[in-house]
Amino acid sequence: MWTVVHVALDDVNAQQVRSVLEAEGIMVRLRPMGGSSQGESGSIEVLVLESEAEEAQQVLDEKL
Repeated sequence: MWTVVHVALDDVNAQQVRSVLEAEGIMVRLRPMGGSSQGESGSIEVLVLESEAEEAQQVLDEKL
């Protein structure tokens, strides 16, 4: 199951968060909020596997 660990305000921030997490070996999925593709102007949820959520949050706390 996938869990939201961060909400990015735009695609640039979402990609930055994704890069940080993937560099630590954490699988990441991005999902536009609102259920539709809002492109670069909409908020984006950053999701990780539930089993990696705690580690992902620690990484984000340290690196962002």
